[in-house]
Amino acid sequence: MIVIRAIRDVEYLTGDKREMPISAKHAPLVLCGLLGLLTFVLLALPAGAESLEKRTNAAAKTALVLHGGAGTLTRKEITPEQEEEYRAKLREALMAGAEVLHRQGTSVDAVIAAIVILEDSYLFNAGKGAVFTHKGVNALDASIMAGGDLSAGAVAGVETVKNPILLADKVRTNSEHVMMTAEGAEEFAKEQNIRLVDRKYFFTERRWRSLQKALDKKVDAQTGYEEGVPDNWKFGTVGAVALDSYGQIAAGTSTGGLTNKRYGRVGDSPIIGAGTYANKLCGISATGHGEFFIRATVARDICALLEYKGLNIQNAADELILKKLVSMGGSGGVVGLDSQGNITKSFNTKGMYRASLDVEGNIEIDIFK
Repeated sequence: MIVIRAIRDVEYLTGDKREMPISAKHAPLVLCGLLGLLTFVLLALPAGAESLEKRTNAAAKTALVLHGGAGTLTRKEITPEQEEEYRAKLREALMAGAEVLHRQGTSVDAVIAAIVILEDSYLFNAGKGAVFTHKGVNALDASIMAGGDLSAGAVAGVETVKNPILLADKVRTNSEHVMMTAEGAEEFAKEQNIRLVDRKYFFTERRWRSLQKALDKKVDAQTGYEEGVPDNWKFGTVGAVALDSYGQIAAGTSTGGLTNKRYGRVGDSPIIGAGTYANKLCGISATGHGEFFIRATVARDICALLEYKGLNIQNAADELILKKLVSMGGSGGVVGLDSQGNITKSFNTKGMYRASLDVEGNIEIDIFK
């Protein structure tokens, strides 16, 4: 403002707005203007610097929470060696995402980094460890959403994509669509240079045995699950939610769906608003009996309770998972966080693979209730 005023003073006194050399008569006016500007900058600098520092510190809060599925997880069903293996993989995924955040990477990149680790592990029902469909193949779903601009991408029913979460993000960034399925999604993957693998890559003996057991059992007409197959109650879907140093939230989810699923069934994991959702206030990733999560729009509903009713994220998550979902007959859980880095890990099952890193740097890794 001081510079503009000095220029205007010169124009007013000379009556000429054209470019011209400054005469000796007008030089004092310009000099006074420049001195005034210098004084203003010097006086404003400490306050401005302090304000910038405060903004930087405020935005530096980062947090990350992830899950590896929920279900009937009790100590009786897992050996100490298996428990340690799960905990180690959860920690590895958590640290991969945390490293991205530490380097001031984005929440989207942190979510992807964590989920890729889980997709590459045979322990979880996603990527490498995906369950088999009724036809004996692995059909994979994934989705991701960036809360800052509400951009989202999802894929469903892909069979040769090594890391579906990477393809989902390409749908988000490199297409005008939100969801792609089956052959179309695989064609898009080729165009985007996403790594494809032979279907044999996804074969694991324990998942194959689960399918064989399921084929020998009757399907419960009410729940849609095969009787006597415990693996069906261990929802191995994986997901993560992150808050980065820029204050942006992102959420992502990846799954192999249900053992023995038929007819091209798609659950909640790739559906924005059901299994995954993020906005500026909240991010959620879900795991459980997908049909109920779809009908209750669980992920979006939790964030809506923050946005419209002012609930904190723990109460909002519990409202959906412990009350609404239970009243509908659904089971499962969610992980999530809000714009301040407050974390929720809410589930109505006996256990949920989960890990978190809060804004204070505290790490928690849990399995059982």
